[in-house]
Amino acid sequence: MTLSSDSRLRFPLEEIAAQLLAYWQLTKPRIILLLLITTAAGMGLAAQGPLDPQLAIATLVGGAFAAAAANTLNCLYDRDIDAIMERTRWRPLPSGRVQPIEAWVFALVLAALSFILLDWQANQLAAGLALAGIIFYVVIYTHSLKRHSSQNIVIGGAAGAIPPLVGWAAITGELAWPAWILFGIVCLWTPPHFWALALMIRDDYAAVKVPMLPVVAGNLATARQIYAYSWLLLPVTLALAWPLQAAGPFYSVTALLLGAELLRRSHLLCQAPDSQPLARSLFKFSIFYLMLLCGAIAMDCLPGAPNLTHAIAVLQGF
Repeated sequence: MTLSSDSRLRFPLEEIAAQLLAYWQLTKPRIILLLLITTAAGMGLAAQGPLDPQLAIATLVGGAFAAAAANTLNCLYDRDIDAIMERTRWRPLPSGRVQPIEAWVFALVLAALSFILLDWQANQLAAGLALAGIIFYVVIYTHSLKRHSSQNIVIGGAAGAIPPLVGWAAITGELAWPAWILFGIVCLWTPPHFWALALMIRDDYAAVKVPMLPVVAGNLATARQIYAYSWLLLPVTLALAWPLQAAGPFYSVTALLLGAELLRRSHLLCQAPDSQPLARSLFKFSIFYLMLLCGAIAMDCLPGAPNLTHAIAVLQGF
């Protein structure tokens, strides 16, 4: 029995599609999407108006390449524990769909493309920040902190806070206070976000001896830390509006409402720290929190959006 020409063609195409999917999964695309949203927020805040489409697209693509490179290197380093954890054993490296040498080449090519594109279309500062983000995530978080400190995500979260700096630098060629406030927002957002996930998969981390906070300190201590960081996050988000006046009333109201809801969910978790549904609810909300906060920045940066100074002047007139 012989295969038809259509069958022979279909099988190679299916293999190619499966391999492309494996490389796509290696980059952790859902994480990249969230990072690009913060990059766009940095660009919008810096521009305070319409963006140059070519520069914006190049910055987002360069940022995506950098994040993909960092995530691939993270998967390479963690492939031993990923093979044990229930949540990650399906990933391309532990499942054998991508070989380590192939992943190394893929990551290095992505990192090089990121630097070249950002240096060419934006500036050296943006390119250097993206490269620094890769190095920080792989060397500081993945290698030095993740398996050795319960504060791994607190310090290592700075890597995920670099994209808004890249976005700001791509527009202005420098860094200013609003960019650093965005950096601080993502840094303070990361512990509640990630520790909520860690509460959900605590047993997985315990099995591979990764000292995430719930494993080391327990669920109640983790929930209290989440609540504390949620309180710290609220005034930092509002700092963009006052005293910096980099964002307007729409952002201010959004930040207050989102902050209040994050505090409410965090407080509920403190009352029942072993509740998986509450941890899952907080984790999912934290994703929408950051997306909506960045969306509010974009709305306030649209042409014609009222700024805070104008709003205060109007109120003083009554």
